[in-house]
Amino acid sequence: MLVQIVAVLCVLGLAIGQILFKASATSLAQTGSFFAFKTASTLIAAMTLYAITSIAWVWVLQKVELGRVYPLMALAFILVPLGSHFVFGERFQPQYFAGVALIVIGIVVAVKS
Repeated sequence: MLVQIVAVLCVLGLAIGQILFKASATSLAQTGSFFAFKTASTLIAAMTLYAITSIAWVWVLQKVELGRVYPLMALAFILVPLGSHFVFGERFQPQYFAGVALIVIGIVVAVKS
């Protein structure tokens, strides 16, 4: 059970990392410099989160077969757009919800197999 929780936390960490990468890209567009505090701090936070998540993912892979846990990574395709909606106000097309439904069905089928 702990392994699955850590695996889901890894996916969540990667999704948050993507939001932080977008925030640093937005800041870079505004400031024009990687050395501006906001740009540098969000970029470093994203990279640090990715590093921690990668180490945790290696631990997960020690405990579980890759084929059994990797389908959880598809959750990022749901979490990142949701995060971008709430953080950046990005909008969804109606097809997005159909895609999310297919992803969720695929995850359930793959994890249950």
